[in-house]
Amino acid sequence: MSRKAHIVGVGESQYTKWGKIGDITEHALAHQAIMKAVADAGLSVDDVDGLASFAEDRNEAIFIAAELGLPELRFGNMVWMPGGGGGCAAVSNAAMAVETGQAEVVVVYRSLCQGQFMRFGHAAELMANNAGAAAEPPPVSFSQANTLMLAAMGMVMPFGMLTGAAAFALPFRRHMHKYGTTSEHLGKIAVTFREHANNNPRAVLKDKPLTLEQHQASRMIADPFRLFDCCMENDGACAVVITTEERAKDLAKARGRTPVEIVATVQGAPKGYSFGSFTNANIDDDIYATGGTEQMANRLWQKADMKPSDIDVAQIYDHFTGSVLMQLEDFGFCKRGEGGDFIDSGALSVKGGSLPTNTSGGSLSEAYMHGLNHVLEGARSLWGESCNPVKDAKACLVTSAAGVPSSAILLRAN
Repeated sequence: MSRKAHIVGVGESQYTKWGKIGDITEHALAHQAIMKAVADAGLSVDDVDGLASFAEDRNEAIFIAAELGLPELRFGNMVWMPGGGGGCAAVSNAAMAVETGQAEVVVVYRSLCQGQFMRFGHAAELMANNAGAAAEPPPVSFSQANTLMLAAMGMVMPFGMLTGAAAFALPFRRHMHKYGTTSEHLGKIAVTFREHANNNPRAVLKDKPLTLEQHQASRMIADPFRLFDCCMENDGACAVVITTEERAKDLAKARGRTPVEIVATVQGAPKGYSFGSFTNANIDDDIYATGGTEQMANRLWQKADMKPSDIDVAQIYDHFTGSVLMQLEDFGFCKRGEGGDFIDSGALSVKGGSLPTNTSGGSLSEAYMHGLNHVLEGARSLWGESCNPVKDAKACLVTSAAGVPSSAILLRAN
């Protein structure tokens, strides 16, 4: 039997608003997610011999392997695709390790504890929470960038590009100018994903319904992105277990599941793309008002010998609503400039939509785990275990972040 890679288990810690996870550390959260995913697969940690992550995850594989007592670490990998662009690439690298015999069981994980380590822009907020409203932000200081990514960002920060929202707002404002896309189109994306999260007990915003009127009334973050166009900031961790076809079929049978094959994977960036929307200067004008993933998407369809109409359910990276719309166009579900009409059709809803999308609520409403939770939901969708099941779903597209060097995978229930 072939060594074709399959997903066999998924698991996560509790997801909370950043800073609300309690005393548990980011490292301990990674352990929790890995152990739950391994147990979900019907395996033990003694079966694991590979670990992979992305986005400069602080929880290094060598230490996790030692602490969990893995008999041997045969594969340890970190992805170069930056930030949320690397989630599917980490799955891709794990699949390559399994298929080439480098390892037998690889766990892909991502842990974020922003209450412990903070993220860009949180320092003043944390000080205010700790010391009262009168707290002053820390004084401005300067230091040399210790990565090329930070150096690239430093070139645009003096012009006000201080957040992801500002960076990704610019190409989407161009999209609106070229094609007439509206804020209401973005709002419908946010509302649809929130409706899905309202059925998901794991979702941070499971108890908070959202209407289009509330979306339109929410404060502007970076024009055209309003508050509910932006993903959350969360604490938590999640993990995915990948192994060979032969082992996957045995495990799936024991769990009463359908084996989920990783049909095809891609990762990369267009020519001269650099850090994408965070630097802007190198992006070719023809793809500036896109997610920058069209070239990659074409490779994915070709590798899998599949097309957009073959997809039953999608999990599309949603750090911002505009990035979802542009990826729908990049991946060929509609033509460039027609994303707004596609959204208007109700396509993304599990209630009769042609492409039920982000059935867990995604980064906008379930949790922001740098997109790896989208992979978990992709597997659950094909196992029939989603909180928002899509009847007879056989094929799922999962994407990582748009607007940066990125990655994507195609999953199929066998």
